[in-house]
Amino acid sequence: MSAATGVGAVLAERRASGRGALVGYLPVGFPDLATSVDAAVALVENGVDVLELGLPYSDPVMDGPVIQAATQQAIAGGFRLRHGFEAVAAVRARVDAPVLLMTYWNPVLQYGVERFADDLVAAGGAGLITPDLIPDEAGLWLAASERADLDRVFLAAPSSSPARMRQTVEASRGFVYAVSTMGITGARADVDLAARSVVARLRDGGAENACVGIGISTADQVREVLEYADGAIVGSALVAALAEGGVSAAAATAARLASGVVA
Repeated sequence: MSAATGVGAVLAERRASGRGALVGYLPVGFPDLATSVDAAVALVENGVDVLELGLPYSDPVMDGPVIQAATQQAIAGGFRLRHGFEAVAAVRARVDAPVLLMTYWNPVLQYGVERFADDLVAAGGAGLITPDLIPDEAGLWLAASERADLDRVFLAAPSSSPARMRQTVEASRGFVYAVSTMGITGARADVDLAARSVVARLRDGGAENACVGIGISTADQVREVLEYADGAIVGSALVAALAEGGVSAAAATAARLASGVVA
């Protein structure tokens, strides 16, 4: 994997310069495919270091209301899984930032795990975030991602046992996604203090890179998270901005959040 596409290389580069990374999420196809690509590009142009592009899914059990509404609109607008690869390729043609697809596992299985890995590589993608896939059920993806040289990001929650933490660290590549609160995603006034504990436990388990997501919506929260984590992940705040004010509003929100990433 080239330095241009690998998430770990970007996180290491940011760490070497004395700062953390801002990771931004948007769903593919919202409000339409072309605009979702424009918005993703705008995030990178306004301070986002790593992109997560979500694949809309008919049963988004782990998403909050803002993201659910956006993904349902994308599906209603005709989203197909191939659009995810098209979006990655279109974004990568315009900006040099790693792009991870975030997806529930069933669409990958239905598409074909090996085929999915090959098409993601061809599009210039960095890897996958799989929120509903646990490492001990991920044999097919572990093998495919290893062969294709793709990052694989698994989630660790406050409820994860020490054994599960170690297993997640060993299986992950790129970073481990530390979930700061239990339940669905969505911006919250305060980032849960449990995030610090999750990251500390991941470090104890040998994690080189840990990024915190779920609940971050302000520059102050980004700054707070980057005191102990390698990256701050923002989703709902960016999706809400895109929904309410279009690409320019998403760009302005990214720039505001990026002001919390200080050297």
